[in-house]
Amino acid sequence: MDVLYFAWVRERIGLPKETVETAATTVSELVEELRTREERYEMAFSDLSALRVAVDQELTDFDAPLHGAREVAFFPPMTGG
Repeated sequence: MDVLYFAWVRERIGLPKETVETAATTVSELVEELRTREERYEMAFSDLSALRVAVDQELTDFDAPLHGAREVAFFPPMTGG
């Protein structure tokens, strides 16, 4: 599946997008897999309350299932003005 990173998440990880092979069944499990890769992932995912997630372009939570998902995106909360 494709994993997309936006704003400061992208800056900390150093990539806008990557393709990931995963056995994760939920977004939380995917995050845990990513955290174990390198310190930069651990830093990016250290405070999940500061992140939002979308699965196949639908805003969801970290308990969301990944079965059949093609894309997961991580980004900080957005504010409008």
